[in-house]
Amino acid sequence: MVEFNVCFSLNLQIFKFLNQKLYFRPLNKNCLMWKLYAILSALFAAFTAILAKVGVKGISGNLATAIRTIVVLFMAWGIVLLSGELGSLKELNKRNLIFLIGSGLATGLSWIFYFKALETGPVSKVAPIDKLSIVFVILFSLVLLKEPFDIKMLVGAALIVVGTFVLIW
Repeated sequence: MVEFNVCFSLNLQIFKFLNQKLYFRPLNKNCLMWKLYAILSALFAAFTAILAKVGVKGISGNLATAIRTIVVLFMAWGIVLLSGELGSLKELNKRNLIFLIGSGLATGLSWIFYFKALETGPVSKVAPIDKLSIVFVILFSLVLLKEPFDIKMLVGAALIVVGTFVLIW
């Protein structure tokens, strides 16, 4: 059993080996796995851009989006089934459904426009523009969710905008 204690503060710390099974768990209560998940998300998003650019060549972006959606559909429901979370369906309320449906619609529109951009544009320019979503998320989180704001967020968002313009022009 191989046990990995994972904590991501400034650096990834992986320790402790036992037998053959793989486990991920925080080193302590202050360890936030969300940072590791976010980095993995960014890594897979990068692969997504490259694979999508190659995959969309010669076909419509709408067809590419439909195929990708089917894959995501089966993968997501497979994870729910294999993790035993199907019973949680009964915990969904009207508010959950409204916002998840809205999120699904926004995701679908994002994917459609992303593939349309990839059909004709270089992935090295489409992806940075797509990542301007970070700036929009910051703005929406401030206005709609009333999340706290500080100078670091302002500087970071400005750097993302400037960096995007540097990359695309």
